[in-house]
Amino acid sequence: QVQLVESGGGLVQAGGSLRLSCAASGRTFSRYAMGWFRQAPGKERELVATISWNGGRSYYVDSVKGRFSISRDNAKNTVYLQMNSLKPEDTAVYSCARGLIPGAFGVEAAGYGYWGQGTQVTVSS
Repeated sequence: QVQLVESGGGLVQAGGSLRLSCAASGRTFSRYAMGWFRQAPGKERELVATISWNGGRSYYVDSVKGRFSISRDNAKNTVYLQMNSLKPEDTAVYSCARGLIPGAFGVEAAGYGYWGQGTQVTVSS
């Protein structure tokens, strides 16, 4: 069973940066796409970014394009989310998730599962 552990969240001023990490257990990490999601209080969970199994393809929701960057290191079983030019509206619990089908690259939330516990990101104005 896959276990995902996020880290790197915190409190930052608007315009600042944070780098989130998601460490995965198991030997099959490199076979699956990975995604970052976020959920703000009172709002539905939102897909933020995804990356293909080999890092060759990525997807970003419009609201973070040009500010966030997703990457992965398959040797370390880790996926990252570099967040720059943060805004108060980026405040949320950020979670990573693994793709459900090996080799597939999806941009829909339904294609991801095996959630981590999340890490809080708070951006002050």
